[in-house]
Amino acid sequence: MARTDHFVLYVRPNSLGHARLGIVVAKRFAPRAVTRNLVKRLARELFRTSALGAVDCIVRLSKPLVGRQQSASSPPLRHAVAAELARLLHCPQTAR
Repeated sequence: MARTDHFVLYVRPNSLGHARLGIVVAKRFAPRAVTRNLVKRLARELFRTSALGAVDCIVRLSKPLVGRQQSASSPPLRHAVAAELARLLHCPQTAR
């Protein structure tokens, strides 16, 4: 298990020979669909570009990202989420 400010990553070896990804973005932590979809898109893209072995990964949003009034598609939020997910998916604990 790896953790950042807003995300938790659960990793477990599998016998398939390739990595799989699950993403959990609860509505209570990202109330707008735009925000939830942004997190999912960025997580999938970073997962595709990471060099993970045969593991099952679950990325879970564990704290609220933005409030209802803030723009979910703003470039600062996009960069912050991307940086945090990159740090999470490229940490040494996941390369088993």
